[in-house]
Amino acid sequence: MITGEFERVSLPLADAFTISRGTQDVAENVLVRLTDEGGMTGHGAAAPSPHYGETADTVEAVLPDLLDVAESVGDPHALDRIERRMHHRVRGNPAARAAVSVALHDLAAKRLGVPLYRMWGLDAAECPPTSFTIGLDTTERVREKTADAVEAGYSTLKLKLGTDRDAELLDAVREAAPDATLRVDANEAWTPHEAVEKSRLLADHGVEFVEQPIPADHHDRLRFVHERSAVPVAVDESVVTLADVPRVADRCDVVNLKLMKCGGLREARRMIHTARAHGLEVMLGCMVETNAAIAPACHLAPLLDYADLDGALLLADEGDAYDGLDLSDGVIRLPDDRSGTGAEPI
Repeated sequence: MITGEFERVSLPLADAFTISRGTQDVAENVLVRLTDEGGMTGHGAAAPSPHYGETADTVEAVLPDLLDVAESVGDPHALDRIERRMHHRVRGNPAARAAVSVALHDLAAKRLGVPLYRMWGLDAAECPPTSFTIGLDTTERVREKTADAVEAGYSTLKLKLGTDRDAELLDAVREAAPDATLRVDANEAWTPHEAVEKSRLLADHGVEFVEQPIPADHHDRLRFVHERSAVPVAVDESVVTLADVPRVADRCDVVNLKLMKCGGLREARRMIHTARAHGLEVMLGCMVETNAAIAPACHLAPLLDYADLDGALLLADEGDAYDGLDLSDGVIRLPDDRSGTGAEPI
């Protein structure tokens, strides 16, 4: 037997977070809890994005139906059955489905008394570091944020671009972090010709790869950029579901997957293996999220080439309702002494 409940929370950010599409200073998340007959609870969370057609309101609207599916099956280990029935009951709404998926996996692993990655048989020693994101801001503030990140021990940074000050911002970051591994995310802001031209600038600054340089629906133009770019090309907004992976396989180098885009942990694993079969490298990213959503994503880290799982690190001190995994200095430390995902309410 399983009983479910959910709660909407507003999580304040440490700093306003700006990308080319807009700014946020609060993250609206919806927490999910699934409890079995013995009182053991699995925790999950949804971090919906209006860019993908979801809000906290839509998540709250469909969660009763999704939780009814989990409760009617009643067995947290029946993950395949619950996933199929959730998908049949509620189409779309991936963040809401991801929240239930995560809570189920957390509960199932707790009932077995093992961390989630061990339930999957993964190697905790094979986790790439997570990047730390520097959002758009004034040039001086970007320089300060970069210096703070370096001082905190983050060796991999992701810089948001997509302004008429891109070259200036790149210079500021490289001055503050000359030795950092640097990635750039344009969030669909450039035209194909701008992307090719700016890729040369990125190469001059030692950028590892550029993420989503052009709009997601420009599939043919993505090939144009990929063939001419001076740095590898990663896609995020262009890859939402499993079916998108083959469509971009010949026009990018890296795919950035997110639990909140694809609908849960099982689908994320399928997408990872599909990307590998198409010769692509894989990154797992996030929204601005509570540790209840970040921690389970971290358990997928041994399957990844790159991680961008800093969503909870962007929250204000004491802004999260959950304690999570230790990601200080960007190192993903999967626990061997905490069952489930490792996220627990504070």
